Amino acid sequence: MNEALAATRVLTLALDAASQERFEELRQAHYPAALNRIGAHLTLFHTLPENEEVRGALTREAEALGSFAVPVAGVMSLGRGVALSLESAELLGLHGRLATAFARHLSRQDQQGFRPHVVVQNKVSGGEAKALLDELRAVFVPWEAEAVGLDWWDYLGGPWRLRERFAFKRRGN
Repeated sequence: MNEALAATRVLTLALDAASQERFEELRQAHYPAALNRIGAHLTLFHTLPENEEVRGALTREAEALGSFAVPVAGVMSLGRGVALSLESAELLGLHGRLATAFARHLSRQDQQGFRPHVVVQNKVSGGEAKALLDELRAVFVPWEAEAVGLDWWDYLGGPWRLRERFAFKRRGN
């Protein structure tokens, strides 16, 4: 593995176990098995360096936040895939603060607009994606997930390995 890949870190939002399981079941059922090398996740940033500046910002943010509600609001098309969209002012605020803190480190992809979602299918034909989109929209019932922390992952050229979780305080604490 080259040094640039070895130093790449992905930041995701950690969700409550029940919601994570629901997302995972959908991903296992609909994501092409040969391409499904990581679990269901909500990506905040695709590439962050491993350094004390980033780690410190993640630690401070997690220590300041309590867990918070993240409504799973709908089903969205990715063109050649399908995702579930999440809507939360707290999540947008968190992402905005971190984007400001990490501005000099952000990739072009991470500088684009943030649309919180969890991918359950990707890299399929447009027809297959449209069929799943219609199927999920017909049965989708919104629910409330809970954000419980930030997960910092090592990108290993395909699979990921959890490096560290920055847990939020539990609601009411």
